[in-house]
Amino acid sequence: MNYIVFDLEWNQCPVGKNGSDPDLPFEIIEIGGIKLNEKREKISEFHRLVKPQVYNWIHDSIHNVIHVDYKELMNGELFPQAVQEFLDWCGKDFVFCTWGMQDLMELQRNMRYYSLLDLLPGPVIYYDIQKLFSWFHENIKLRRSLEYAIDCLDIEKEKDFHRALEDAEYTARVFAKMDMAEILPYYSIDTYQPPNNRKKEIYISYPTYDKYISRQFHDREKVIKDREVASTRCPVCHLPAKRRLRWFMNNSRIYESISQCQEHGYIKGKVRIRKTDEDTFYAVKTLKPVNEQKAEEIRQKRDSLRRKRNMKYHSDKQIG
Repeated sequence: MNYIVFDLEWNQCPVGKNGSDPDLPFEIIEIGGIKLNEKREKISEFHRLVKPQVYNWIHDSIHNVIHVDYKELMNGELFPQAVQEFLDWCGKDFVFCTWGMQDLMELQRNMRYYSLLDLLPGPVIYYDIQKLFSWFHENIKLRRSLEYAIDCLDIEKEKDFHRALEDAEYTARVFAKMDMAEILPYYSIDTYQPPNNRKKEIYISYPTYDKYISRQFHDREKVIKDREVASTRCPVCHLPAKRRLRWFMNNSRIYESISQCQEHGYIKGKVRIRKTDEDTFYAVKTLKPVNEQKAEEIRQKRDSLRRKRNMKYHSDKQIG
């Protein structure tokens, strides 16, 4: 199996959001990729400039960062040809690696715009090198810039940043310096194409937590009421856990709960409900062991939110 480390550069509407195409807010203008073998040794590279078809000039903020001339892009390939060549170059047995989450999503969104999404069936497995660098190099959840990681790892900066091939090369070098035994179990699942039926729902057991990705629903309110979405199992023994704190929505519109496994203690549940480009909804649920102190903090958060909502309700009622 090979690792495909890729990076994209994209443009947006030069006159602002009001002139943007809602089906393609970011148009890919450059694709860069580095192919690594199983030993994470570089064996090939890929680079294409993409001729714009939707936005006829480069947005000032984009031009200031990536320094691509529009006339240069006019000699590029059309996106359908460029992405087909990219996927052919990737081969059959590979996994994607990116710096962050957005590149893979925008690749699929651009493919969908040109009715090519069947070339890359989802959900897509990949390694988010940005997230893994924060987790294992700094033990934090804060996402760092690629240049920050390059400096931290004392990697020589031979080329400028913010061009697709160069950023793919730098990302590959960060990836090559990481402990593969540590990061290998923590692959990510891109959900731009979430499961479309119950049989395709995703259950993943990571070393420190479990993740579940539901099928799509047409009604948002039905998602959290679904039996599987609302269920809680111990991520250690995978047996049903008894609910101690029912699902409630916090200020970030994320549902949380606390359950308890008789053998392995408290479990924090978190459900994010996301919307697709097709106006359907799906859930991403994580279940993670927590200590008694953390469980109590979540209970206090729930109680505080209840008090605030009750106060607002009575205040609004008096005004009314």
